[in-house]
Amino acid sequence: MKIYTRGGDDGSTGLYGGARVSKADLRVDAYGAVDELNAYLGWIRVVETSDNIDVILDRAQDACFRLGAWLASPPGRDPGVAAVTEEDVEVLEASIDAMEAQLEPLKTFVLPGGCEAAARFHIARTVCRRAERRIVALAETEAVEAVFIRWVNRVSDLLFVQARWENARAGVPDVPWPPAGGADDGA
Repeated sequence: MKIYTRGGDDGSTGLYGGARVSKADLRVDAYGAVDELNAYLGWIRVVETSDNIDVILDRAQDACFRLGAWLASPPGRDPGVAAVTEEDVEVLEASIDAMEAQLEPLKTFVLPGGCEAAARFHIARTVCRRAERRIVALAETEAVEAVFIRWVNRVSDLLFVQARWENARAGVPDVPWPPAGGADDGA
């Protein structure tokens, strides 16, 4: 299989089923953002994290591919892979609940950062939010399964909680925002 086909040299790409659209199409933007999220999840997995989160991230990467296939398919066209489901959302929620039970309750916003693993989770979280915005934008113009948006929203929640969990595991405190003295400390 050749990597290049020259078919997209005119700025178009093929959807599942053969229809060609602009590479700037909302649908292409949505599945492209999910692909970017998938790459960031892989980037997280190269740092040392717990075995449990690696299993969750492996499942999330699989779901990203499945979601991308559905987003790359025009409405009514089945891409031949399992769709993201409520069960996928529930697995994420159970993981979030288990991690939050081990963390100090959140009382303020926290600045992204901390240990390297936490910083990577925060970056992936922001990429995930962008993917969510792209899917929502697509849903405003075409039919998109509501569970797709719920799943991406929950992945973002998982990534945030996991960033906090990684900091706690590394003994690095979350940095609250606003800092003591408020956002405007007169400096």
